[in-house]
Amino acid sequence: MIDLSRRAFARTLLAAAAVPALPTLAPARSTSALPSIAPLARIQVGRFEVTFLSDGFIDFPFSLFTGAPPAAVEQAVSSFFAARPTGVRSGFTVWLIRDGDQLVLVDAGPAGTVSKTSGRLPAALAAIGVKPEQIDAVIVTHMHVDHIAGLVAGGRANFPNAEIYVDRRDINHFTDAAKANAAPDLLKSSFATSREVVALYPRLQRIDGDREIARGLSVFDLGGHTPGQVGVRIEDGKDSLLLVADMLFHPAAHPAIPGLGILFEQDKAAADAARARFFPKAAAERSLLAATHMPFPGLGRIVKDGSGLRWLPADWEYAL
Repeated sequence: MIDLSRRAFARTLLAAAAVPALPTLAPARSTSALPSIAPLARIQVGRFEVTFLSDGFIDFPFSLFTGAPPAAVEQAVSSFFAARPTGVRSGFTVWLIRDGDQLVLVDAGPAGTVSKTSGRLPAALAAIGVKPEQIDAVIVTHMHVDHIAGLVAGGRANFPNAEIYVDRRDINHFTDAAKANAAPDLLKSSFATSREVVALYPRLQRIDGDREIARGLSVFDLGGHTPGQVGVRIEDGKDSLLLVADMLFHPAAHPAIPGLGILFEQDKAAADAARARFFPKAAAERSLLAATHMPFPGLGRIVKDGSGLRWLPADWEYAL
């Protein structure tokens, strides 16, 4: 469990951190003259401050999805006026949880490994005055490369003072040489990056199933998308938020089409079963959710819609 008192030096520094004022923009003839501004959103969950950061985005080709033909996926996304010639636009949201002087990052983004439009997490952290060495812990929801590459981008431990928490099932799976050799090309980078994470973070903690990380901060099992995918529960009094990683991809697909998956899932049946269990439970409990790939900031709830379910975006605060 994290020692909540071991970084008192961060308290003063982080209390003063603020998003810098936006520059005054002169009229420009093209968008290339505009500055690149990292999107930020923030909510309060009891005593916890949760900041939503973006590492960028990718357009997933319609053919990358499973459980429905590409034309059906495109039609579903088109109903949201969100279809692009290059596919379904998907963000890479990373969460920073602040509890007093304690800073916990959930996932670390793809760091440019899967698209040229990713790799923005360092700038997003800098925009709120947080240095990588100030991060006390990183909870990895699962070991796909788009969630872990930021840990080891450049061949180094980018969060040198952080304890890293990863479910043991994912570590066993993604460091297995036989499974790596048999994996499709699409997943090779996840296996290679997972081995690098284990090598560069010798203090990495292998966790099993449900586990409390700190008071009010715990992980829970969402295995299926990967063998050891976990969610993160943030809870204080009556307030709670569930960070559910890749349980949902896009409002057109989830939760409306629970049988829709993605080629990254080696065990589609397990992934489909996990979603089929999770969606009605989240709706019944009216849980506030945040998902990695939903349109930024990816905050919302699953609600009943006649005989089915749908995604309802939730309110959030600008990080000013």
